[in-house]
Amino acid sequence: MAESVKAILFDTFGTIVDWRGSIARLGAQLAQNKGIEGVDWDAFARAWRAGYVPGMAKVRSGERPWMALDDIHRERLDEILGEFEISDALSDAEKADMNLFWHRLDPWPDCLPGLIRLKADYLIGPLSNGSLVLLSSMSKRAGIPWDFVFSSNLFKAYKPDPEVYLGAIALLGLKPGEVMMTAAHNDDLTAARAHGMRTAYLYRPYEYGVDQSADFEASEDWDIVTDSVTGLAEALQSK
Repeated sequence: MAESVKAILFDTFGTIVDWRGSIARLGAQLAQNKGIEGVDWDAFARAWRAGYVPGMAKVRSGERPWMALDDIHRERLDEILGEFEISDALSDAEKADMNLFWHRLDPWPDCLPGLIRLKADYLIGPLSNGSLVLLSSMSKRAGIPWDFVFSSNLFKAYKPDPEVYLGAIALLGLKPGEVMMTAAHNDDLTAARAHGMRTAYLYRPYEYGVDQSADFEASEDWDIVTDSVTGLAEALQSK
């Protein structure tokens, strides 16, 4: 298998970056600077993320025209700023900057060493519902060594729609079995496998914290099951 794989694609939110911990830390820093008290920033991060799937679903169903994830994030941010009673403490410019928290997420500790190892032998990049500027800004800030960035903007579609996986395969000019999808979410891998891609499952059982209700274990016999990107590199080297 390792000989046939030429490119490895990665889900990003939760798989490569710790969105919950990052948003909570950035929120706490903002609160300190603004003198905002009494906010549970972990709960805030989880509430913000809770708008992710419903927001995309309206686009995927055709209920709404195409809109980038940054716009979906901003709509949800405006909702929860009111719910957490901090909207009046922030200017419009501060709210716009707050929406860019998603561009400043930190990778899990295993990611950079693992990606550097994989980059030596494979083409690597995200296949993510994030926008092109979000993913590019995130990788530049964090030093994520992508060879390319595949974002939802390129396909005007969101995973798990087929256009995303098939579009990535076509852009790479490879056979489906030469491309591996890596994710901490079983449904992402189910969709990738349906289009002939290789699959690697990464355990991230603390992604959602107390809200986590799925993806505690691999649900199928994925090609590789591991608990880190460095583990993925080791598994591929051993095959």
